[in-house]
Amino acid sequence: MPTPTAAPTPTPRLCNTGSVQIGPGQPLAIIAGPCVLESLEQAMTIGRTVRDACRSLGLTYVFKASFDKANRSSIHSARGPGLEKGLEWIGKIKSELGVPATTDIHVESQAEPAALVVDLLQIPAFLCRQTDLLVAAGRTGRTVNIKKGQFVAPADIRHAAEKTASTGNDKIILTERGSSFGYNNLVVDMRGLAMMREFGWPVVFDATHSVQLPGGASGGAASGGQPQFIETLSRAAVGAGIDGVFIEVHEEPSRALSDGTNALRLDKLAGLLERLRAMHQLVNGFQSAS
Repeated sequence: MPTPTAAPTPTPRLCNTGSVQIGPGQPLAIIAGPCVLESLEQAMTIGRTVRDACRSLGLTYVFKASFDKANRSSIHSARGPGLEKGLEWIGKIKSELGVPATTDIHVESQAEPAALVVDLLQIPAFLCRQTDLLVAAGRTGRTVNIKKGQFVAPADIRHAAEKTASTGNDKIILTERGSSFGYNNLVVDMRGLAMMREFGWPVVFDATHSVQLPGGASGGAASGGQPQFIETLSRAAVGAGIDGVFIEVHEEPSRALSDGTNALRLDKLAGLLERLRAMHQLVNGFQSAS
């Protein structure tokens, strides 16, 4: 009898996002910007700096910023300018910089207005099982980036993607951001990146939230972080064959209104991107030769 062979692993499809494509055979995608919009001027400066760094290295860039952080640890934490003003700012940044943009949505009613401005709708990790939100995002026709919840196994995030795909919209990206490991700690299982890629959608690694220590500061009223491990985990993830890296950056993380403890200093970004590009090219060479 012939020896049975394993079914071939599907190659992730290309995902059209605005004017760019994310997926196999494409440059490494960088989704980056401030965690939350603090001012139009600051976000524009960060976006321009990241765009220029990506252009110089031939990397794909998608600007990211949140108009509202509805899942902060404390009721006293800053949340952002809100839907109307925040989308107005993102629209101006997108137009001025000439790049695609993304923001996160938290309730179904935000999907349509956000989709009129951004190219990529982000589903926060805490909300990745919210069926109505996933369906509402899918119905807009925009690309949907689903962040895998800290409480979800890599194999199980497929069900969230299938909820979005049930609308007929198969433009989906899956993002890994670490798994809960006891209290106030996250770990990243690099095996999960390969598992998630087997579903056929591009996979992105969230380099900054993966080093977060949820509720690990101010007596649980804020999250801590270990940004010294951003590059270590990013290199490992790119080495595992992902399609993009998500990075929150700030010119002075200690002054950031949200998630500064796990953000990357803006002046460290260019060097990191150069090293990640080299790793990505090396991995692509291995895949082409196999």
